[in-house]
Amino acid sequence: MNKKIPHIITLAAITGLVVIAGNTALAQTTDPLLTGSVDQSEFPQIIAQPVDQTVPIGANVVLSVQANNADGYQWLINGVPLDGQTNSSLAIANAGIDDVGLYSCEVFNGGEMVPTRTASVEVETTASATATHATAAKASTVSTLAASTTTASMIAASLPGGGPIIVYGTPYPGGGSKGSCPGPYTGYAIYTKTISQGWGWSPSGTVHTVTDTNRTDTKVEYVGAYGDSGCAQTTVTIPNPTFSPVYRFAIYFTNNVPTNAYPIVLAGFNQ
Repeated sequence: MNKKIPHIITLAAITGLVVIAGNTALAQTTDPLLTGSVDQSEFPQIIAQPVDQTVPIGANVVLSVQANNADGYQWLINGVPLDGQTNSSLAIANAGIDDVGLYSCEVFNGGEMVPTRTASVEVETTASATATHATAAKASTVSTLAASTTTASMIAASLPGGGPIIVYGTPYPGGGSKGSCPGPYTGYAIYTKTISQGWGWSPSGTVHTVTDTNRTDTKVEYVGAYGDSGCAQTTVTIPNPTFSPVYRFAIYFTNNVPTNAYPIVLAGFNQ
């Protein structure tokens, strides 16, 4: 004996579409709220994302996005729209500390918008490069550079090897915990290079230290390309000989996450 299914027939009455299979009434729906499908033919399609960059201070930076079905763009730094930056590429001339941040782009097609990934822009400098860049830099950049370079030079004076190199990164607010070191934290700053830029910084000399020269309540961590790592408060030293050819670094904040670009000092590394 054939049976019809009442709740399916009810659903068919709601959506207005019924398919007859044998003597059984089966309901189908094209309602996107019920099927989970949304017509995306009018949305932009991003085919190339902006990429992270770590550049010497004073260098030029170009961020770009490639998209199909797009008729407008809006670049942002740290989530804030940049005035007049409405092209598919964003050029930053003579990049300084004030330009360090997290960049993204909103890609439009009419009223539809798709965001890109967030790309990090970091700058690095040495004591010798500071004076060269100072004449073209903003006043805030010059004063910050001077203070950081003086501290870094004092640290490096007693250490053999390359540097000091000062790298400025963007602090990320967000709590968490990671083992005994760094332990609980309220935010962090990551200092990296892309694979095309060499992945990280290469050790030089016999002593390799990574230091937060601004605060004494932070934890500093290193991670090598081959997986070795270490963590300590304020300053961490990588054993010599080093296990990895290049390294990346992080500073973890236990409270009061900074809102501006934050420096880390590398002694015994090549730029």
